[in-house]
Amino acid sequence: MTVETWLAFFAASWLISASPGAGAISAMAAGLRFGLARAMANIAGLIAGILFVLALVGAGLGALLAASTVAFTVVKWLGVAYLVWLGIEQWRAPALAVDADAAASTLGGTRRQLFVRGLLVNATNPKGIVFMLAVLPQFIDPARPQFVQYAICGATLAFTDFVVMSGYAAFAAKALRLLRRPREIRALNRTFGGLLMTMGALLATFKRAA
Repeated sequence: MTVETWLAFFAASWLISASPGAGAISAMAAGLRFGLARAMANIAGLIAGILFVLALVGAGLGALLAASTVAFTVVKWLGVAYLVWLGIEQWRAPALAVDADAAASTLGGTRRQLFVRGLLVNATNPKGIVFMLAVLPQFIDPARPQFVQYAICGATLAFTDFVVMSGYAAFAAKALRLLRRPREIRALNRTFGGLLMTMGALLATFKRAA
């Protein structure tokens, strides 16, 4: 991979990370409910999910998933169900100010749980796999070692995603600190819950390319 190619991928990575999607909503929802410090575990899970998808594409399994109607459908509906479940959970969250310790014990907000949530959001998104299949090969030189190039792309995407998702989570956490009345916090919870369910509904309409 030449420097020019990497710079092009670096620019594309910012666009990929910043584009609205389930990952961004997940990061903001975590920041809203648990605060920025604990939301970092969710962000780490989101990044792990992206790297998992990238590894699938690099291993050729992504192409198999995109080509198999049964596999694609199973993964898609798992993703839909998971996003809708997260949305319902967020919608029903108590209208409480951020308290990381209390959240961990009462709202299922341990760092391990948040990491797994982030991982599953990105790993069960076939749209992300198909997108990665369409974008990533354009930056890979088939005449050069594949593993090194995929590792560089993975590290680059992990960096940009960390920066962008941290920004989303910080924004949500700051917004919650500014809103103290239960009615306002409940409205935010339901807004993000509705967005997660909407992302699930949109994923349900996504179809495998013919």
